[in-house]
Amino acid sequence: MQKLLIVEDDASVRSTMVTVLELEGYAVEAVSSTREAIHRLEANPYPIVISDIYLDDRTGIDVLKTARLHNPDGAVILMSGRGSMETVMAATSGGAFDYLAKPFEMSQMIDTIKRAEKSFTGEEEDEAAAIDDLPETEMIGSSPRMIEIYKQISKVAPTDATVLIEGETGTGKDLIARMIHRNSKRAAQPFVPVDCGAIAPSLLESELFGTLKGAYTGADRDRMGVFEAANNGTIFLDEIGDIEFGFQLKLLRFLQEREIRPLGSPRAKKIDVRVVAATNRDMQKMVDEQKFREDLWYRLNTVRINVPPLCERASDIPLLVHYFLGRYNGRYSLETKLTESGLKAMEEYSWPGNIRQLQHMMERLTILAPGGRIDVAAVKQAIEQMDSRDGASESLADTETEQIRRVLAATNGNKSRAAKILGIERKTLYRKLERMGL
Repeated sequence: MQKLLIVEDDASVRSTMVTVLELEGYAVEAVSSTREAIHRLEANPYPIVISDIYLDDRTGIDVLKTARLHNPDGAVILMSGRGSMETVMAATSGGAFDYLAKPFEMSQMIDTIKRAEKSFTGEEEDEAAAIDDLPETEMIGSSPRMIEIYKQISKVAPTDATVLIEGETGTGKDLIARMIHRNSKRAAQPFVPVDCGAIAPSLLESELFGTLKGAYTGADRDRMGVFEAANNGTIFLDEIGDIEFGFQLKLLRFLQEREIRPLGSPRAKKIDVRVVAATNRDMQKMVDEQKFREDLWYRLNTVRINVPPLCERASDIPLLVHYFLGRYNGRYSLETKLTESGLKAMEEYSWPGNIRQLQHMMERLTILAPGGRIDVAAVKQAIEQMDSRDGASESLADTETEQIRRVLAATNGNKSRAAKILGIERKTLYRKLERMGL
């Protein structure tokens, strides 16, 4: 029978917890003060300690320190109805097994206790086998489709041929573009990416080709365009299918003549730059529907690389998962583990958001996985939370309040980074923080 120590100053909460946990078969001792808790912990090591944080003149953090000092292998579960970023950070750095926000269902507490038991009884699920010799970048994959892409890159990179990379959003088209540049004779020169879809059509020409002073109202100085900034190097035109039809002719002329004319300039300027383009659209269909110039399509389509979605290269998922786990453990100084069931759940998921979705989920799980273990339950919960947000970026379950604090703690308060990890918009996070009083 497992022995538990409960430290809770609220008599009704303490009584409820004792009753429920005794019915679950635990031997429960309960105290109401930090003084008595510390006295008992110094006299007897408890395998599991459950403590409120705000108690009396001392806190649950002091209980945590004492429990870990006298039994480093034990598990301490902290709980609070008014947690703060400071207490979560102190709990995490102090080695707390988990941190529960009040009010919680007793079933959640029981599940947490059972996970704690497994963590020190040797009943834990096996970790997924480590993978040696992971590549240094997330351009990872040994599936037949990826090997074909590597072969294409190795042949086209040393040339100056224009390359068109096709694939769904999140498949890593930008990584392929960078790999082409790194393995070209232009590798020591600039690589300049441009998100064509993010630039207003009225600004595209000045952004790409530059502007002379006085070319239009507000043009108070000469401004170099990205083509000139990439001179002697490579320009990566991402989402080329979003380029406005009227500008497509000017881009075609550049590809034919290799010269640009900045807005307001009477003369053209020769530019030596390699063009790599990418799109997530069906370009052939756009040409057929006369939404994209056929002659420009032929110019861009000198060499075409088609990147498969992640669901078509499932054998690469373990490589990617281990790569991202290592990256984020290192970034956040964590030791999160991946279990066999967690990896299996990831292999079975369809990944509609491709590698980008997998990357964001792994970052989130590395920080938030209960007990520092990514198992099937943690993966399924993360998938459910992602799916529930599709088309509803405003929603974030109240149960994730502590997750917000943990992610902010891990990112040192970087709200943009935290919002991305949590899968919500930054403005949604700000509103949440306001309601939380932070």
